[in-house]
Amino acid sequence: MSDVLVWVAVGALGGAGTIARFIVDAAIATRGGLFPSGTLVVNVSGAAVLGVLTGVGLEGDALLTAGTGLLGGYTTFSTWMLESHRLGEDGERGLSALNVALSLATGIAAVAAGRAIGDLL
Repeated sequence: MSDVLVWVAVGALGGAGTIARFIVDAAIATRGGLFPSGTLVVNVSGAAVLGVLTGVGLEGDALLTAGTGLLGGYTTFSTWMLESHRLGEDGERGLSALNVALSLATGIAAVAAGRAIGDLL
């Protein structure tokens, strides 16, 4: 694939990932509560899918477009950090710490599980 097509694909899939994130986050967040569960679900599911893609041996331009484009647009480190910070600012230090720890632990586990699944495919 030419460099121009790769960058167009990364941009297009990044946009699609962003829309998917908005839909998933909105569906989860409507359940209420202070904990940012929508962002957690988005980031953990994105980590699992990236693990699967790596496990099946996706590489090169295909991994760049799917991993960086689609999943980079879908997952969101900055929102996770902002939500954690805001919880702390609002006096919800326990929820802030839980958000950081739970996101890290489940994210790493999701990548490992996804990679194991991808290895089986």
